[in-house]
Amino acid sequence: MSEAVTFGEEDGNRPPADTEPDGQAPNALRRRILTAATVSLGAVGAAATAVPFIESWLPSESARALGSPVQIDISKLEPGTMVTTLWRKRPVWVLHRLPQQLARLPSLGDRLKDPLSREPQQAPGLAHWNPIQRSIRPEYLVLVGICTHLGCIPKYRPDPADPALGANWPGGFFCPCHGSRYDLAGRVMDGSPAPLNLPVPAHYYKDATTIVAGDLADGADANWAPANW
Repeated sequence: MSEAVTFGEEDGNRPPADTEPDGQAPNALRRRILTAATVSLGAVGAAATAVPFIESWLPSESARALGSPVQIDISKLEPGTMVTTLWRKRPVWVLHRLPQQLARLPSLGDRLKDPLSREPQQAPGLAHWNPIQRSIRPEYLVLVGICTHLGCIPKYRPDPADPALGANWPGGFFCPCHGSRYDLAGRVMDGSPAPLNLPVPAHYYKDATTIVAGDLADGADANWAPANW
């Protein structure tokens, strides 16, 4: 049997210059260390890369907003002006109506197809609903801005007797595609090709200056849809 060779200080036997205390050649040892470090860094890099990759599978904030209720800030919405946002890929309008615009609405009944909003073009269960003003709070009108004829987007034409629309124009929304007309409650006027009023989506007031469109406060109408968009 061969005897193990030991190296000691007392007999002058030292490890050869090309070995480490564990007997490995220094180049091999360095390779092991570098390989381990590279694998560790690679694992960290892969994990870091995976985070944005996995996040890319998740819907973006804007994508979620397209199908979820949306919050609309009306704190800076001046009387007579309108703001537009998107809900379910459709434009939702909030119009801050003037007192004189509200005062004109009851007198238009004999010029409208559905003056009392009997057709289901508004979400049920809207608090303090007024079928003539078609709103919860009188001054703020919330509509889906899509013509009920062929799905075009009407224009906001608030001035009565607009020269382009005639002396009898009371102010409202005009669809230039085929000439449908709506008053400032979104009620369709006689003689328009559009059959129904503009939709009023489910909505509620989160606070004095925030409207949540696309749902009621109790979540009851998140999936509501009108008879005709």
